[in-house]
Amino acid sequence: MNQLSLKNINKTYGNGVRAIEEVTLELSNGMFGLLGPNGAGKSSLMKTIVGLQRPDSGSITLNGIDIVTDTDFIKQQLGFLPQDFGVYPKISAYDLLNHLATLKGVVNKTARKEQVLALLDKVNLYQHRHKEVHTFSGGMRQRFGIAQALLGNPQVIIVDEPTAGLDPEERNRFNNLLSEIGEDMIIILSTHLVEDVKNLCPNMAVMHQGKVIAQGKPSHFINSLAGAIWKKTIDKKERGAYEQHFSIISTQLTEGKLSIHVYAETQPDSHFELLSPTLEDYYFFMMNQQKQAA
Repeated sequence: MNQLSLKNINKTYGNGVRAIEEVTLELSNGMFGLLGPNGAGKSSLMKTIVGLQRPDSGSITLNGIDIVTDTDFIKQQLGFLPQDFGVYPKISAYDLLNHLATLKGVVNKTARKEQVLALLDKVNLYQHRHKEVHTFSGGMRQRFGIAQALLGNPQVIIVDEPTAGLDPEERNRFNNLLSEIGEDMIIILSTHLVEDVKNLCPNMAVMHQGKVIAQGKPSHFINSLAGAIWKKTIDKKERGAYEQHFSIISTQLTEGKLSIHVYAETQPDSHFELLSPTLEDYYFFMMNQQKQAA
C-alpha cells in the first residue's frame, strides 16, 4: 500500500499570489479527487507534488521518502498527465510511446516493446498503434496520455483536468479507464467537474483560493446536507428578491424558468420541495460559504 503525505504545504509566487496555503493531505491507493474552480490552486499543488516547483514550506513524503529534497525518487515513481499534453507531430503512437519509455529508463528493448504494446492495448489504442498521434481525437490523445503516464509502473499518477473538452462518450470511456487502473496505485484526479469526482473517487478534497476547505468521503459530504436542500421553480425576474431572503446555492434555467436550490434547515415556504442532496449541491454550498466569508 502506497502512502503520499503532504503536511502544511505553502507556495507564494513572485507576484505575491499565494497559490497554496497550509495544505495537508493523506493519500493511499485508489482514486482521490481534488475538486475546485479554476484558479483554486489545484495545478500549483500538482506541480509541487511532481517536483516541478519547490514549496516554500512544508513536507511531502512518498512511502516515507522526502520527495521535496529527493526529486529523483518521485520522478521514478510518478506518472503525470498534465492539462495540456503536447505530442510530437508525424510520429506513430507506438514510436512515440517507445521513445518516452526509453526516456523513463525502460532500457531493455524486449521488455520495452512488451510494455508499450501492452499499454496501447490497455488504453484501447492497439489497433491505432501505427497512426500518427497528432491525428488522434481528443479522447484518443487523453488515453495515449494515460499510456505514457503508466510507463515504468509508477506508484503515483496525477491527471490534471483530464476530461476538459471531451465529449460525453469520450469522457465516459476515459473515466472507465481511470477506474480500472486505480486499484494498485495512487491516482490524483484534479478537476473542476463535480461529476468526474462523484463517479470515480471514494475520497476527495475541495480547494478554494489555495486552501483545502473540505476533505473526506463524497458520501459523508452528501449526507451532511440531508434535509437541508430545497428546490423551487421561479420566474427569472424574481431571482433578486429570492436572493435577498434565502441562501441560494445554485440555479438552473429550464425552458425559460429558473430552478433554484436553497440551503435551509427548515422548509423556506410551502412551495419549496425537499431534495435528496448531491455532491454538486455540497460543492456549491461550500463555494457559497466561501463567498459569504470573503
